[in-house]
This record gives sequence, C-alpha cells and structure tokens, in this order.
Amino acid sequence: MRERVSRINANDSWQKSVAVLIEHQRLRSFPAVLEEFLSTICFYDTFIMVAYKSSLRPILLHPTDSEEQSDTLRLYINHAYVIDPLFHAIKSGIAPGVVRLADIMPDSFRETEYFQTCYQDFGLVDEINLIIQLDDEVTCTLTLGRKAALDSISRSELKALSDFYPILAALVRQFWLSQSREYLQHGRSDGPMKRALKTFASGVLTQREREITDLILRGYSSQAIADQLKISVGTVKVHRKNIHNRLNTSTQAEIFTQFIAHLNSLDD
Repeated sequence: MRERVSRINANDSWQKSVAVLIEHQRLRSFPAVLEEFLSTICFYDTFIMVAYKSSLRPILLHPTDSEEQSDTLRLYINHAYVIDPLFHAIKSGIAPGVVRLADIMPDSFRETEYFQTCYQDFGLVDEINLIIQLDDEVTCTLTLGRKAALDSISRSELKALSDFYPILAALVRQFWLSQSREYLQHGRSDGPMKRALKTFASGVLTQREREITDLILRGYSSQAIADQLKISVGTVKVHRKNIHNRLNTSTQAEIFTQFIAHLNSLDD
C-alpha cells in the first residue's frame, strides 16, 4: 500500500494553523481548535482529550457536550478505565510522547470483553495517544482512533505527530494552567473504583485469585500472568478454573459483566 502523506507539508502555511492554536491556548475553545489542527496532520475518526490526576477519575476535557459522548466513552470515564492499558501505562510512569495502543496493551487484550465492547464494536483498528505531562500530578492524553477504512497509522503520520509533539505539549500545558481549576472542581474521586479492584468477589475468591482475575480482565494471557507473578502456567490455569467455578462463569465476558456490575454497585 502506498504511504499516505499528511495534509500539512513544506508548501503549506502550517504556521498559520499553529498561530490559531496559540490564540486559543488559554480559552475553553482550545480542545476543539486542537482537534481541527490534528486533522490536518493525521487522519482519524475519533478524538478525545482526557486528564489523569492521582485520586481522581479521568477528567474528560473533550468532547464536553454530552450529545457527543457515547455510552462507551461514559463507561470508560466512570468505571472501565481501571482495566484500560493506557490508564495503567500512565499509572506505571510511561514516558511522554506519541504511543500506539498496540505497543502498550497486554498480549491478549484484543480477546477481552472490554476490547470487544469499547474498541471492536466501533470498528477501531488503531489508536494513537499523545501523552503529555501537565505537572507533577496530572497527565493529559490526546487519543486518536482509526477505523478500518483508514487502516493503521502510516509512518509519515507518526512522524508528523512526533514533529509537532513539542509544540502541542507546550500549548496543552498552557491551556491546563488557565483552565485546570474549572475542571478539577468537578473531578470525581476514584476511591470507589480503587475499592472495587480490591473487593471484587472478595467473599468468593482468594487474594491470589482476585489478583489473577484483575490481570485476566486487563488482557493478560496465562503465560503473561505466569511471567508477571513468577508462577507456572499450570498454576495459572488451575487458578483460572477455580475462578470460573467460584464465580459460576465459563467465559471472560461473563467475568467482565460481573465486574462492571460490581463497579456500579460501589459508585458514588
């Protein structure tokens, strides 16, 4: 397949587009202007902008209009983020920059019910994240989703995003400096979700089984779980069998359904 080229090139006046961004950097309209700018350097179908702060659930910066927010997006912001690869990458201290979901997701993530619900049902085949450190406690992500019609991101588009990343990161930080108080005052505690991870099936599963269940929901294969916990694959398979028996489930999808119901029961 021929390499696509971004719509901004040496002959375009990209400086004017950046100037518009600069003019809006401290205004609430900045995310929408940023979305328009990104569409000139990379093809995508969906765009969301999220801030992650310790002790709070993810804060949706764009889109803020409820009519533009899908049920899946609300599920992610309110609950499902706790098993999302990007959230865990940020929590683990991933370096800022341009990162594809494919490079950070667990080995069996595409087989999870979470992936089927939040990604495949929308036809997304690739996700690109611009990870920006806003301050010591807050990280922002600009997430671009691509459907099958666009295929995976091209090398030229990745290069364009990487080339513009320092400028975009600086402008996003300025936007956060001017608008953070407004967003943070409406931020919701992530306490219930933290409790959910610790208490899911606590009266049914052992501590080790709950630990393995968390990794299963996040998309780790038996081999990956064994490697992470430093136990044998055979032991993991025994635990998986016991987990299904204790929860009266037979598939990962059924465990996911129970987990989401548990998250809802502990919500604020």
